[in-house]
Amino acid sequence: MTRPFASAEISAVFDQAPPGTREGLLRLRALIFDVAESDPDVGPVTETLKWGQPSYVAARAGQGTPLRLGRSNQARFALLVHCQSRVIDNFANRFPAWDRFDGTRGVLFNRVEDVEPLRHGWLIRHALTYHKSKAAADRARRDPDRFN
Repeated sequence: MTRPFASAEISAVFDQAPPGTREGLLRLRALIFDVAESDPDVGPVTETLKWGQPSYVAARAGQGTPLRLGRSNQARFALLVHCQSRVIDNFANRFPAWDRFDGTRGVLFNRVEDVEPLRHGWLIRHALTYHKSKAAADRARRDPDRFN
């Protein structure tokens, strides 16, 4: 079942995407909501438009970095994050040589089948909890004995 869109403007972005791209964007959107619903560390997700692209962020303020869904000149569709975060670097280090990247901006896809729920679900969860995870890692570095 497709979840309702947060606004008619967001729905229009998906409706205007070419076939193939639309299905890929919808698959990523569904995965974002599935990850959020299945992981209490993520919690609810807010869907908005940023720069004309669907954007998803954890509803808990300051917890994660936004995910955006878009099109790319290099691929049919993409899962994008803030380019100054380490989200894509962390993902690429965890899953080397599995995906194509647009620098530190995102993962590029040409086929709906390229969206892999476990691997890309990890990326989505990491982005939606990025600041929370980063803060915990910073605390562990400052006080390593507390975490041993």
